[in-house]
Amino acid sequence: MNYDIMRVLMTGGGTGGHVYPALAIAELIRRNDPSSEIAFVGTEKGIENRLVPAEGYRLYHIPIQGIRRSLSPSNFKTAYLVLTSPHKAKVLIREFKPDLVIGTGGYVCWPLLKAASAMGIPSMVHESNALPGVAVRQLQGKVDVILTNFAETEKLLRAKEKVVNVGNPLRGGYEAPDRMEARRRLGIPDSVRFVILSFGGSLGAKRLNEAAVALMGELAAKKEDVMHIHATGARGYEAAKRMLAERGVAEQERIVVKEYIYDMPLYMAAADLILCRAGAMTLTEIAGMKKPAVLIPSPNVTDNHQYKNAKVLADADAAVLIEEKDLTEERLLAIVTELSEDDLRRQHMSEQIAAFARKDAGRRIYEEITSLLRRREVIKRREP
Repeated sequence: MNYDIMRVLMTGGGTGGHVYPALAIAELIRRNDPSSEIAFVGTEKGIENRLVPAEGYRLYHIPIQGIRRSLSPSNFKTAYLVLTSPHKAKVLIREFKPDLVIGTGGYVCWPLLKAASAMGIPSMVHESNALPGVAVRQLQGKVDVILTNFAETEKLLRAKEKVVNVGNPLRGGYEAPDRMEARRRLGIPDSVRFVILSFGGSLGAKRLNEAAVALMGELAAKKEDVMHIHATGARGYEAAKRMLAERGVAEQERIVVKEYIYDMPLYMAAADLILCRAGAMTLTEIAGMKKPAVLIPSPNVTDNHQYKNAKVLADADAAVLIEEKDLTEERLLAIVTELSEDDLRRQHMSEQIAAFARKDAGRRIYEEITSLLRRREVIKRREP
């Protein structure tokens, strides 16, 4: 390749599940090629507006939105944006002049990758979930390479010749200290035998928050060797504190409630069991840390993809799956109590979930990036 500076446009937004993989890929490109120029493309309202600038990347906007399942006037606007957004994406591409465009799913990546393909710009898309999203399914005939996290995803795509199973990229920090060092740094007393870590995402999850509070009141509050740390998300903190106060356990030292956990690798390292949703990046982090988990997939996501992510792990006995419709305080208490007392079962789950961690994911992804650019460079040189 004859690039003095590799210029890359990253796209994928709307939710953290699309933005975090894009940031991880950008980080590995920058790590391997510090001179690279990387910018992001998102929407004006997505979470990327908070996450991307914080990492020092330029963020462009394309007007696009998803289709609502219910009959809504908003879908007329969506139809209009579907027609006009690829043209605006082409204008942006001509301005930035990327050598490569990479998408990580979500409706915002569709117009940019469609435009890049039409303009002959090398392009690839990474699908973190077991079930490929609408944008990825629509783009499979246009992009050059499709990277997947789950091996099962290839079966659900037509363009199998383009699929490369590489795993999920992880950002730096998930080389956390061992369990005892993490506990020392977090100030967890030696008398605590078992640590539960639970969370529902940056905004939180009402049903999961309620279940976590109930579990705290029945387990950590009554067993002196159990500690429970829970992140409520921005919307659930005050309600969780109120529910704990109503149970009379708000001041318990072994019950810790936070709005958000900023040093998640450290907290994961200290935990013996994790209770959470089943977003692809979360599962990748848990697998990388080899942590047993109880997964409660969000039912409020497109195509119920979190359930399918969790089912892959549950079928391998790498995690326990509870659908939200089946979640009761009694059932969760029984499962967590059993796991807290069964060291062998947790060890087995730890070994099983570790098999889903691709330690070489970053290397594989960067190799696919450089391979694609080399192939396209050869084709360009051959053109008359």
